[in-house]
Amino acid sequence: MKKVATWLNLLFASIVVVGVFLQAYFIASYMMGAGQSALDAHGFLGFAVIHGSEVLVFVTAIAAFWRNWRRIAVDFGFPVLGTIQIFLLPPDENPSSAWLHGLHGLLALFVLVYAAYIARRDLRLLGLIRHTGADETAVPERTARGF
Repeated sequence: MKKVATWLNLLFASIVVVGVFLQAYFIASYMMGAGQSALDAHGFLGFAVIHGSEVLVFVTAIAAFWRNWRRIAVDFGFPVLGTIQIFLLPPDENPSSAWLHGLHGLLALFVLVYAAYIARRDLRLLGLIRHTGADETAVPERTARGF
């Protein structure tokens, strides 16, 4: 069960990584004159797909990492950041405070990095990539024979 939940955690984190790139494309297309459909795609993808996946990352973390509260807390921070990022959107009826609402786009980069971190962690936990920590870069100790 934990392995399946870890796979799902990886899947939803990966959806966010790909989704943030698509959102950047949609909003850039809208700004270049592609029309309301590009803005609608950006909004739908951001709220329904990306934010939904952020929440599912946390839910699957509970199943995958039960009693590993540190990992669960890391995954809980993910939808919290995503929610803050959403609340930085300007309201349609009053788009003032552009400097503050510009943080919406900046935090999207943090969401991207956060999702990539979670996905990479899951890849390591599933054994799909090697851990490249300091332990692998250290000079190996000599064996009893002196080699």
